[in-house]
Amino acid sequence: MRLDSKKHLEDMRGAAELIRRFTQDESLESYRSEALLRSGVERQFEIIGEALSRLARTDPAAASRITHSKRIIAFRNILIHGYDVVDEEVVWDVVQKDLPILLREVVGLLGEPGGRT
Repeated sequence: MRLDSKKHLEDMRGAAELIRRFTQDESLESYRSEALLRSGVERQFEIIGEALSRLARTDPAAASRITHSKRIIAFRNILIHGYDVVDEEVVWDVVQKDLPILLREVVGLLGEPGGRT
């Protein structure tokens, strides 16, 4: 695996781990009411989406192994460009349902021969 691909995957892994840490023991209600929590989670999703976008440009084969890679990149674009229409319930749903899948896939890719340095 290319060095830049590993870097993008590590960036995604790190951001996903931070989201997990930020949201541990939290609820949708606390997510809605705590601006700092929302900001932190949204920023990490932006990093995930940007890293995946770069991975898709430099290593499309690796990016294609991430479930819903195009949707993840689109989600990043919504968070950045559509900041005024972000639905907290949608973001929370992504944290609960999609983030574990993403993290498992990224860790799997990094665990392959040549995946981690």
